[in-house]
This record gives sequence, structure tokens and C-alpha cells, in this order.
Amino acid sequence: MLTVGFDLDMTLIDSRAGVKAAMEALSAKTGVHIDADLVVSRLGPPLETELARWFPSWEIESAAAAYRASYATTCLTGTTAMPGAHAAFEAVRAAGGTVIVVTAKSTELAKVCLEAVGLHADAVEGWLFSEGKGEALIEHGASIYVGDHTADIEGATFAHALPVAVATGPIAADVLAAAGAAVVLTSLEEFGPWLDGHLDAQRRLVTLETQLRELGSVAVAFSGGADSAFLLAAAVRAVGPEQVVAVTAVSPSLAAGELDQAVAFARDLGVRHETVTTDELARGGYRANEGDRCYHCKSELLDTLLPVARGHGMAHVVTGTNADDVAGGFRPGIRAAAERGAVTPLADAGLSKRAIRTLSQQWGLATWAKPAAACLSSRVAFGIEITPARLARVDRAEAALRSALTGAGIPVQNLRVRDLGDTARVEVDAELLAEVHERPDLLAAIEGFAAVELDPVGFRSGSMNELLTDPERFR
Repeated sequence: MLTVGFDLDMTLIDSRAGVKAAMEALSAKTGVHIDADLVVSRLGPPLETELARWFPSWEIESAAAAYRASYATTCLTGTTAMPGAHAAFEAVRAAGGTVIVVTAKSTELAKVCLEAVGLHADAVEGWLFSEGKGEALIEHGASIYVGDHTADIEGATFAHALPVAVATGPIAADVLAAAGAAVVLTSLEEFGPWLDGHLDAQRRLVTLETQLRELGSVAVAFSGGADSAFLLAAAVRAVGPEQVVAVTAVSPSLAAGELDQAVAFARDLGVRHETVTTDELARGGYRANEGDRCYHCKSELLDTLLPVARGHGMAHVVTGTNADDVAGGFRPGIRAAAERGAVTPLADAGLSKRAIRTLSQQWGLATWAKPAAACLSSRVAFGIEITPARLARVDRAEAALRSALTGAGIPVQNLRVRDLGDTARVEVDAELLAEVHERPDLLAAIEGFAAVELDPVGFRSGSMNELLTDPERFR
């Protein structure tokens, strides 16, 4: 059964007004100066931690009691629900789940605050912080914990629950992400849609694992990209490393550095890894580089990989084709693989690229954020012959440009240098277009072309397909 835990202050409720009023009352009562605005800017840790900044240790207990007496009143009028809090509870319950609140605030005051804003939890656990929260999450069997503080992430991690952060408290979104949050939401208003997607991905993951167990043993066509890496990891989880072999094809179309990363990934999983040499360039249809180039490329891959799979006693060959690839329409390579009996577990389970990256992150796979890295021949405009020299030129150009952009402090993620013959067309992430446009000197890092131009739309997978006048001819 689904159980979701929530932190309280600045996650479910905006308690700043009530806390400030109670702190000001405490300051007036004790005569101790307390900067109440500063206090409410760093809500999260236990009250006693904050009071230790203002009172000597022997006065903390009495100060805490006095504060709580005031807060029991101020929280009734000074507390509001955070945007999306009620909807978040409703989303959990709509999924058949239960809601628990785990907080550093005292249990009684937590219940008072929740009642004040009309939030009704199935259980409330107070007086807990960091790993202490994790112990309560374990006790209640929570699989997700939502909070605004790095200590909430620590508690979720301790309990092996999925840490979901909301950047509504004192901690910035990038800090929450660096602390290990599986996802950082702008507010709880985003929680319901996120939960729907998460639960859907989990259901599809069960379907994937079931199919892999039914296949029994698999050879994974492992390029080292995010999709095939996730598939490889899923196969190891489903049937064990002894029933899996990863096979990476090496040819002039493989970008420099990709093989080393693939070797390291397979080694970390403890799975057997083989490399095979494919010779796409021996196929006239591949060299001609018409719209069906990918058909000839995938044919070469599968014709080479199938004997290796049989040699290792693997019952099936699986590829990293995902649901988006199938929905994309023009994919002649998928047809070639299907003709040769390759299985597409990710697509069959309906797992999209986004879901694969999210699950990869949750599993701690290094490839979860790896940029898409199609083979080098995909950079060459259809109708221009594929040659080893042309592929090497594109590889050098992309490496040089990525280095130049990184050196200039431009954080490029997706980058392509498209070979249009004498002209290189550069695609970068759309949000970086203006910045790159203002630095034409960086494009000078690309050598070997008569001209270099910046694509005005930005990076998109399969952009070369836009140049095909009759793609239906190659399906």
C-alpha cells in the first residue's frame, strides 16, 4: 500500500507568521533579544537548535516551554496551508494511499497546526529530525517523503524512501538536488501530476521486470546511452548478472570516449561485457545514406550481435528502443531489428525517455542525465555519402566545440554538429542559443568545413529527418 510522508513547516504549512509572533512574545517575556525575522528564514531544525543561538544551555528548556505556550495560540491565526497542500493529500488518497506527517515540531503542536489549516493526516509523528524522521518512515512503511530541507532528504534516504523536495523553504532548489532529492518541485501544486507520473512509471517498471524474467536470459545491445544502460541494469536486477551479457558494437560511427564509459558501466554492474566490430560501411545502403540508412546500420548490428548472443547461451537479444522511439514514427532501424527477432522491453512496457531518466536517477545510474548520443552517421545529411573521414570530422568538431563552450562557461548539455556537405550546422540546447549566438568566436573551434552556422531552433533529435522529402518511401 502506498504511504507518503510529508514534512510540516514550509512544506505543508507556512508557519512563519505564527513562529515570528511566538518568538517576539518569548523575547518580550525573557528580555532576550531574538531576531524573529532571521528565525523564520531558517525554519526546519528542532526548536531547541534555534533557541541555542539566543539562550545559554541551562535556559533552553524553559524558553522552549514558554515559546510553545505562545505558539499554541499564534499558530491558530498565523498559519496558512502552502499552495497545493490540500491537493497533495487528495492525490495520495486518490491513489489509494495514506498520508503521514513527520516533523521536528512537537506532535501536539503539529496536530494543532494541521487542524488550523484543515489538513487531516492519517498519522502525525513529531519531535523528529533527519534520521529520526527516517525511523518513523520505516515504522509506517512510507515509500515517499516530501520535504523542503536537506534533513528531510537525509531522513528519506535513511528509510530508503524516495526523497521528493519542494523548494518552498529556506533551502535553494540546486542545494536540494545536490543533497540527493530524486525530484525538486517548485511547490506542492506540482506534486499531484508528479505522483501520477511516478506511479505510472512504477507500474511500467513492474511490467518490464516481468517481461525480462520471462525472457530468462538476454544479450543487451549496449551502446552506453541512457536507454540501453537502464535496460542493462534492469536485466541484471530481473534475472541476475549470470543471465545477462552486454554487447557493444565498435565502428567508425561510435563517438570517441563512448566505449570507455560503456566498459566502466558494465563493470560496475558486474555483468559480462563483449565488444564486437561492425562494418556498416561495407553495406552499400548505409554508405549511400538515403532515408533508410538506419535500417542498414541496425541490420549490421543485429547480424553481428546474434551469433555472439547464441555463443553465450543467451535466449534473446534486447535493444534499448523506448516508447518515444516507437511513437516517433520514422524509425527504419526498429523495423530491421524486429525482422531479426530483437525484443524491445522498454517500448513494450511503455517506458518513455523521461521515465527512464527518472528511474535511472532513482537507481543511482551514472547515465541518468547523459545527453542523447546517436551514432555519428546521424549527423550527416541524407544523400551525402558516409565515409570514415566524414565521421571522424564530425566527431572532432563536436569534441572541439563542446570543449570551447565548456571553457567559456556555457553549460551545454545537448550538442550536434550536422554535416551538410561543405557547411557545418550547429545545434545546441535552445535556452543557450542567444548566448552562443553572441560568441561566434567559439564556433571557430570547428575545423574542416568551409562554413559554420548556428541552427536557429536549437537541438532536437532526428532533425535530419526534416530534410527528407518523402520519408514514407523508407518505412
